[in-house]
Amino acid sequence: MGIAHNTLLAAAVLTTMVIIMARPSIQHTVHLTNMLRHKILIVHCQSKDNDFDARALPVGESIQWSFEPNLFGGTLFWCKLAVEDKRLTFTAYEQSGFEQNGAYTGHWYVGGNGVYRKGKYTNDVVFKAAWRRVWPRR
Repeated sequence: MGIAHNTLLAAAVLTTMVIIMARPSIQHTVHLTNMLRHKILIVHCQSKDNDFDARALPVGESIQWSFEPNLFGGTLFWCKLAVEDKRLTFTAYEQSGFEQNGAYTGHWYVGGNGVYRKGKYTNDVVFKAAWRRVWPRR
């Protein structure tokens, strides 16, 4: 390897470091609210690097978490929900490539039919995933 190759490699490393250090901190936030009538919701949300542990979420209450997405993409959070004999797993946040469009706030609502998401740019609430029944073992 010649001097030109080493110089080019050093320049690439230095440029990458400058981009990473100059990047502003962008906080993303996910909210999940229990809108079930008279039922406590069991919620367990996590990513590859973060596990928020299962918790009981009373009616009308919310959980939320904030994070910085990976500079090069790939950030993914999912949640497992349970109430009585029903279960549901859904993707709460999935990063699509290199994002430069600022902070993200996602609002999820859990109701009798499943999970709903508030629109990113509107107040429309859209059905996203249905409950599935888990029959008792005999």
